[in-house]
Amino acid sequence: MRNFFFCAAGALGVVVVAISIWIWSYVSTTSPGKGTVLVEVPKGSGVRTIGSLLAEKQLVRNDLRFLLLARFSGIGNRLKAGEYEIAYGLTPLEVLQVLESGKIYYHSVTVPEGLTLVQVADIFERGGWINRDRFLALANDSLFAESLGVRRKNLEGYLFPDTYFLARGAKDEKAIIKTMVKRFFEVMDTLPLENQERLDQHQLLTLASIIEKETGAAEERPLIARVFLNRLARNMRLQSDPTVIYGIIDFNGNITKTDLRTLTPYNTYMIKGLPPGPICNPGRESIKAVLEPAESDALFFVSKNDGTHIFSKTLREHSRAVRKYQKKAKRENK
Repeated sequence: MRNFFFCAAGALGVVVVAISIWIWSYVSTTSPGKGTVLVEVPKGSGVRTIGSLLAEKQLVRNDLRFLLLARFSGIGNRLKAGEYEIAYGLTPLEVLQVLESGKIYYHSVTVPEGLTLVQVADIFERGGWINRDRFLALANDSLFAESLGVRRKNLEGYLFPDTYFLARGAKDEKAIIKTMVKRFFEVMDTLPLENQERLDQHQLLTLASIIEKETGAAEERPLIARVFLNRLARNMRLQSDPTVIYGIIDFNGNITKTDLRTLTPYNTYMIKGLPPGPICNPGRESIKAVLEPAESDALFFVSKNDGTHIFSKTLREHSRAVRKYQKKAKRENK
């Protein structure tokens, strides 16, 4: 009997040692490869599902030992959903500790100045952040706009162009729009609004959006702003091509004389004053240009076809500049 117990104890010891080696070989082995990889852990994922996700990225081997490690380390109940950037070369325990930390990965999404609501929606949809139709429905919902402090029929002009940092699963259409509008008001609070020249906020933003679309060279923004302010002060039509384009449904890229003569709320060749709202989402510098325009009596400008413009005080000067640069452009396009 004594020999039996000795044999049984020996056998058990061998089993324990073997299991220990088996577990230790798993726990101490680092994942192959270099660099990092992104892993998204959906909400409600269990340890088994997480093990499969990590195994797909070759960060751990997905077997019973992963479940045992998660359970007996106590980490299994503290794993947090989200997207993580995880380095190769970590042990399974270190990988679990990354998921326990909750330090999720943030993607940078840049929205350039001068985009319309539709173009902004396209950027976020391409990145897989939103449903385009839901985004545009919210952006054109006057009640939703009012809840954000914008008492207008839509949020054109109020989605501030900037670089935003987003985490997978943490942002949806509503949250992204709220973030962009909040950023708009933050920027407005930094600007010299006492210089609005009798424009209310919506008119200021509308004019800034026109300047954004008209400007090819950044340094010209204050001068372009002054031209439009001068024209408004004299009750002259703004005659801005970008406003006409905004008012055309399904614009094909080629503005025609018929377009310029077609009455729409945005055709500033036909209407006096500002159009009813912004034609894009302008950036800080275009808004600032309206508040701090250049000193000038210029009333006209025409493109030099290199991104810059010739500015004129009189119609005669402007006509000469138009003939010079339009003829040059026609010759170069032949």
